[in-house]
Amino acid sequence: MYTYKMLDNMNIDIPDYNALPVITQNQMDDILKKHAMYLCGQVGGSRAVLQYKNLSNLIFQNKDLSQADFTGSALVNTDLSLGTYVSANFFGCDLRGADLSHANLSRCDLRGSTLSNANLTSANLEKADMRSGSIMQKRNNEDLITRPRAEGKGAQTILAGARLSNANLSGIRARDADFSNADLYKAKIHNASFQNARFTGSNLSHVDFTNSDLTQCDMREAILSDTIFKNIEKRGIDKAGAITNDDLGKQLKDNEDELMERLSKHNQWVSTAGAKGTQLDLSGFDLRSITNLREFSLTAIRAVQSCFLNLDIHKINMQSAVLDRSDFRDCYMEFADLRGSSLKNAKFTRANLRNAKLSPLKFKGNNNTPILRRVDLSGADMRFADLQNIDLRDAILMGVDLSHSDLSGADLRRADLTGAKLNSTILNGASLDKAIIDFKSI
Repeated sequence: MYTYKMLDNMNIDIPDYNALPVITQNQMDDILKKHAMYLCGQVGGSRAVLQYKNLSNLIFQNKDLSQADFTGSALVNTDLSLGTYVSANFFGCDLRGADLSHANLSRCDLRGSTLSNANLTSANLEKADMRSGSIMQKRNNEDLITRPRAEGKGAQTILAGARLSNANLSGIRARDADFSNADLYKAKIHNASFQNARFTGSNLSHVDFTNSDLTQCDMREAILSDTIFKNIEKRGIDKAGAITNDDLGKQLKDNEDELMERLSKHNQWVSTAGAKGTQLDLSGFDLRSITNLREFSLTAIRAVQSCFLNLDIHKINMQSAVLDRSDFRDCYMEFADLRGSSLKNAKFTRANLRNAKLSPLKFKGNNNTPILRRVDLSGADMRFADLQNIDLRDAILMGVDLSHSDLSGADLRRADLTGAKLNSTILNGASLDKAIIDFKSI
């Protein structure tokens, strides 16, 4: 039999990770009211102390929980967005999938916390403590081992796939932290310590690391376009396979002027069924400078191995397009219309494709024979993507990597997911009627 102890205080018994007492929303609402009174110094108020509790799926949105203590608790998929958590204690917490967007987490204790697939967009993590930390397990023979975690190593802060775009991480300590595949686009990280941290596959575009310690950091295959490395400690940094501005494709000479000229010819080509004009071919181009790309109709374009990285192209129309091997990582593509398109081996890591249309297009062939043009995403990388309510009816998803993606409410009827990777994929409420899927892989 095991008893559980916290590393900092070995005299306090704590429950098994899988048997944390559940706090209901009603109970939490009462705690929030008393904590608000505590912060105002009102009689009857009390500080929120929620150590080793299950607070998963609760809503704390736009609340002030500064100085609250959540040590060792589970906050999986909890909504903490827009909240204020100055000097709060999240030591050893499980915050997987939690919404911490626009939250003030300055001076928080996040040691040993798990933040994989959490949303920390525009969060303020200034002076937060993200060093290694763990909750220990004491056995009858008095040996101590790291308490089991739901995911990852007990002594490592995990932000794999986390969204930290525009976040302020200045001054944080994140030794040994795992930021692999995280989105840190335009993050400000002055005077920070990241010794031995992992940034493999992360989006570090426009990140400012001025005066930071990046000793022994792993930045293999990270996106380093316009990344600032001024006055850094860089001994042992591994940037093998990292992507810089030079690796993102050809540039349009006159940007939007040239694009407009090509689009005019393309629209003529579409309207005349190819009799006049020229099909728009943007294959191999870096399109990040075209900030209003979604305002154009891009039906039936070719853009093979093109770069759309970080673009806001929500509601874009790209039906029947050939977009194989293109890079859509970190794109905002909500309500995008990609029906009938080919997206083989495309990259959609961390992309937002909520409510997007990727269902087939129907045509009439010879003798009015119906032709169904299905979306082909074979081999695509969709890890950590937000795919809620996406329409993937009849889609070809063979070999797609959907690890850690959120397909809640998605329409996957008749989709072919043969060989798809579904590690930690969320399928709550998804329609799977007649889908080809190996449920053992979920």
